[in-house]
Amino acid sequence: MKTSAELREQEKPPASPRANEPGRLGHARGRGPDALRGGAAGPGRVSTGEVRERKMAPHGPGSLTTLVRWAAALLLALGVERALALPEICTQCPGSVQNLSKVALYCKTTRELMLHARCCLNQKGTILGLDLQNCSLEDPGPNFHQAYTTVIIDLQANPLKGDLANTFHGFTQLQTLILPQDVNCPGGINAWNTITSYIDNQICQGQKNLCNNTGDPEMCPENGSCVPDGPGLLQCVCADGFHGYKCMRQGSFSLLMFFGILGSTTLSISILLWGTQRRKAKTS
Repeated sequence: MKTSAELREQEKPPASPRANEPGRLGHARGRGPDALRGGAAGPGRVSTGEVRERKMAPHGPGSLTTLVRWAAALLLALGVERALALPEICTQCPGSVQNLSKVALYCKTTRELMLHARCCLNQKGTILGLDLQNCSLEDPGPNFHQAYTTVIIDLQANPLKGDLANTFHGFTQLQTLILPQDVNCPGGINAWNTITSYIDNQICQGQKNLCNNTGDPEMCPENGSCVPDGPGLLQCVCADGFHGYKCMRQGSFSLLMFFGILGSTTLSISILLWGTQRRKAKTS
């Protein structure tokens, strides 16, 4: 005979097998809000952390390598542009400045100066030193005036010919000039503080300001002033408001009047020539 407890157990309805399956609502209530979204992240699902990691992926090593390549290409382009912008006088002679030359020593002992080809340049690309020694030059060449800002120039070991007096027009900053032994310093002893001759070269040092050394106060006109124009050279510049011969004309130079007269004269001559040629063509 069955007891009362066994009879009560037998009267209970059988438990539904679906209630115990994972992922159902009954179990979701006990697992919190994550279970309502589909439970724990499985093989085919992506969690929030993984989504963030995938979004940050472009900033990994691959993108860093690309950035480095772009930076290298930019620096190379800037270097090529700077090389192309080098003044022609710096590449007039092949090779580079010798390490023991006076131009190289000046460039290395002065801050923010760089050696490029035959020139010593500052950060702005201005030529402060020029070394054209042993370049088989008979004359400095047509591009020599590009180096009018130089402080030191070396022209030794070149078969220079002729007088260099007018070669250094505008070289007002020049303080050291090294020449072959048989070539005189431009302007002579009156243009330099010291001139030293050696077996293979001659060094002119300390350019003088001839405007301070000349004892003739009437060298320039009344409305003009003396300014240096290179070793052994000077020029008279008109004061503000004066122009013309001996700075005797007062007022600014009228460009409109000048070009008006020039244009009318040119037009008149052209009409006259056209009429003359046309008359000759009719008679022939």
